[in-house]
Amino acid sequence: MRERGHLRQEDMALLTGLSQAFLSMLESGQRRLTNIDRIIVLLDGLNAPADLTGPMLRPVPLAPTPPFQAVS
Repeated sequence: MRERGHLRQEDMALLTGLSQAFLSMLESGQRRLTNIDRIIVLLDGLNAPADLTGPMLRPVPLAPTPPFQAVS
């Protein structure tokens, strides 16, 4: 994704909140992205659409809560 978007690792770090060093290790195969929280941070930073990532890797929007009604 980084190469297709013509982004530097530093750009990806700014977008995702992951460090440039961590992203470098991911790309070189020295590290794996197995922590679901980090995966979600990466996907959110890239604004990856849910239809590409699957709904399980995307935060579920909270439903609006109905207003309180007075009880008499």
